[in-house]
Amino acid sequence: MFRRLFSGDPRESAARALYESIMLQSRQPEFYTDYAVPDSTEGRFELLLIHLGLVIRRLKCEENEEARELSQNLFDFFVYDMDQSLRESGIGDLSVGPRLRRVGEAFYGRVKAYEAALDAGNESQELGAALLRNLYATRESEPGQETVMAMAEYLYRVDAFFAEQETPNILSGQIKFSELDAARDKD
Repeated sequence: MFRRLFSGDPRESAARALYESIMLQSRQPEFYTDYAVPDSTEGRFELLLIHLGLVIRRLKCEENEEARELSQNLFDFFVYDMDQSLRESGIGDLSVGPRLRRVGEAFYGRVKAYEAALDAGNESQELGAALLRNLYATRESEPGQETVMAMAEYLYRVDAFFAEQETPNILSGQIKFSELDAARDKD
């Protein structure tokens, strides 16, 4: 898998470009200052999962082989990045596999919860509850309702913004994220 990721194939280049965009967006300082996301390994991981899940959700809308392949390549980049991060943190070879399995389970669990909540619509409290269970789970105190709803509104906005983007651009690795609005309260 890893040899294929670095083959120079345009499909892998598109996945790499998308992954880099996801990483840059998920590291925006406003998430930690305005949206009360814990500035920790767990908080950064949760933001990465959210943004990766939103991009893969957009790719699933295309229902064609090119989009499916790009989605898989994007997920493969994520797994490779997690593998490298675990190894750099000193995790031994025998522990990497089981930890990567848990990372994959976390990803698919979050995607399922967030997609169900996004599909339920803007009136839904499901997205706020999913964010509290995952994104905000490691905070010492629960963030204010306005902050959680601001984060939920951001996810709805990004999801809608992705739907408006041209498919050929996304398939070539070009995706734009909507702007972050300041959350209404600071926790």
